[in-house]
Amino acid sequence: MAASKQRPLSPHLQIYRPQLTSVLSIFHRLTGVALSGGTLLLAWWLVAGAIGPDAYAIFEAFCTSWIGWVLLAGFSYALMYHMCNGIRHLFWDGGFGLELKDAYVSGYVVVVASVVLTALVWGVGLGIGGEG
Repeated sequence: MAASKQRPLSPHLQIYRPQLTSVLSIFHRLTGVALSGGTLLLAWWLVAGAIGPDAYAIFEAFCTSWIGWVLLAGFSYALMYHMCNGIRHLFWDGGFGLELKDAYVSGYVVVVASVVLTALVWGVGLGIGGEG
């Protein structure tokens, strides 16, 4: 049996400089996981409402605490980002926006749109700028 030559390993992720497309892809996966976790919060809300006022008061106290606000805001942003990036992927599936420049432009649009949509959801939900 001949001695094998020491071959270099293929470059690992630590070698590459992060690019917008790779960061957004990883973030899309992370927001999917966050949405799965946020579904537990939604289930807690439904169960607490079904059990009665005491259980719902506990849920409401949690959601109005600082950690509750952070989780709800994060869930909202994850939902908006995942939705916007999903629409971006639908365009890619149709063969649109596959050029590198277009991928970067649509990536920035996804980030900005998700922030704006989250702000709109929270602004409307908190009654900011609304009628009445």
